[in-house]
Amino acid sequence: MIKEKPFRKEAPTETVRLQKFIADCGLASRRRAEVMITEGRVAVNGIPATRQGIKIDPARDRVTVDGRPVKPQSAPRLTIMLHKPQGYICSMDDPEGRPLVKELHREIKARLFPVGRLDYNTSGLLLCTNDGQLANRLMHPRYKLEKEYLVTVAGRFDGQALAALRAGVELEDGPARPLRAEIMEQSNQRSRIKLVIAEGRNRQVRRMLDALDFKVLYLLRSRLAFLHLKGVKRGKWRYLEPWETRRLFKMAEEGEKG
Repeated sequence: MIKEKPFRKEAPTETVRLQKFIADCGLASRRRAEVMITEGRVAVNGIPATRQGIKIDPARDRVTVDGRPVKPQSAPRLTIMLHKPQGYICSMDDPEGRPLVKELHREIKARLFPVGRLDYNTSGLLLCTNDGQLANRLMHPRYKLEKEYLVTVAGRFDGQALAALRAGVELEDGPARPLRAEIMEQSNQRSRIKLVIAEGRNRQVRRMLDALDFKVLYLLRSRLAFLHLKGVKRGKWRYLEPWETRRLFKMAEEGEKG
């Protein structure tokens, strides 16, 4: 008599929502992934996925965005806080051959991208990461994370100028005003101001002060949300602690609800 082989059940596989899979791969936030799905840019096994809530098996299903495969992030997620000096570009390459911020953390093997930008002549706190979801949250204007700047301007920045800054100025891309602003030091030659904004428009602080006819001599981003530069010397960096990353995510979520 031939004995029948016992029937073996296949091991159950874990399914996840499509937007979560895309976010976990570091391509975009969950909300941005939902937009991609609605726009018809996402396909599962070659079939466009335009309905929210679809679940996939990452081990078996093939996901593409704009025709390109989406794969889980192989490298560990890393985020560093860098004290950017003046004279560095927040880009992965520069046709003019100027120094790049990635040169300041070249000992890290992972490919880290700057989160947002500090222009060539601006120094201060800059996050660099390979975590696409975190980068998306921090750069999106709706999350409203505070950024604090210390600014040195030419000439006397008096109470009248401070009132005008607090009231807001008109820029070519719309009105802008700081969340808070105060005078730190003052003289006829130069003055030092501290101001906080939640927006991230290009060269916003410089343009706000230029609108008031003040020339910026030195600009430093001293804080992002709860992160400060304390202990990080110019040109140096440190890893973000896991609790710091989690808190950034939480603050971004609370900012979105607000």
